[in-house]
Amino acid sequence: MMKNANEINILNFNFSKDKLIHDYDLEYENNATFKKIASSLDLPKDTLIKETSKIIESSIEVDRCKKCKHLFECKNNVEGYVYYPINNNGIIEFCYIPCKYKKEMDKKTSYLNNIYSYSLPNDIKMASMKDINLDDKNRFEVITWIKKYIDDYLNGIKRKGLYLTGNFGSGKTYLLSAMLNELAKNGHKVAIVYYPEFLRSLKESMYDSEDFNMKFNRVKNSELLLIDDIGAETTTAWSRDEVLGTILQYRMEENLKTFFTSNLTIEELEENLSVVGNRVDKVKSRRIIERIKFMTDQIHLISANKRKDGNQNE
Repeated sequence: MMKNANEINILNFNFSKDKLIHDYDLEYENNATFKKIASSLDLPKDTLIKETSKIIESSIEVDRCKKCKHLFECKNNVEGYVYYPINNNGIIEFCYIPCKYKKEMDKKTSYLNNIYSYSLPNDIKMASMKDINLDDKNRFEVITWIKKYIDDYLNGIKRKGLYLTGNFGSGKTYLLSAMLNELAKNGHKVAIVYYPEFLRSLKESMYDSEDFNMKFNRVKNSELLLIDDIGAETTTAWSRDEVLGTILQYRMEENLKTFFTSNLTIEELEENLSVVGNRVDKVKSRRIIERIKFMTDQIHLISANKRKDGNQNE
């Protein structure tokens, strides 16, 4: 006798329910992690059975975590997180919970929230004072300056910034970034920008006033600012007078500390800034240089090219 549609639906429902119960019981008896997760939820079996497949997925991720020894070894669906259920007033909710390695990483890098950086490689973003190689005696002066600056700033003594010049690859950017990262770890707001690329980005944003103002003001108003590789850009009247001049004037008036790295000495930078196309304007260039001199100490670093081995911190 042929069964009607309702009878078939009931049979299918019973079959599905029986399978869920079977799968749940099988996992509960043979999978210790599954059993521990299910038991910890403290919910009726009928409620748990409906989420059998998700609890299985959770148990797989928990077991992976037990074997993992580093965040970069993570094999879970979302790196650094484990898919895990919680009991929310009798309803099972599945969340992504950070593992211990992810928590450690977040704690170590939380200072990055205090830093606005533009067009910098990752090793510069993560530059650390503890990783600076102290064997190069040529670096003694600048490292001594940096350590004293950190101590003074953290004690409320705000000295001049620094114009750090030197040969290509001597580690200028790494050293000053490590200093600013240290201050960021103590809650101070920092901006570190690769200047030629920052100018290019500003120029692209000229017809989007909101974007332009956001980028410009974050740099202009930052508590601590590093202008990296000044002098490497192509000088225009706009970049010199409207961008750099405006930033420096504001920061000088507001006593905001500013740092520079350059392959050019401050005298060479003055010459560089004076030439715009076929014109020479030494007056406006001198005005910029006088601001920089007023705002900074100057140190000349001559050291081996650290970029040959890819170790800018050495």
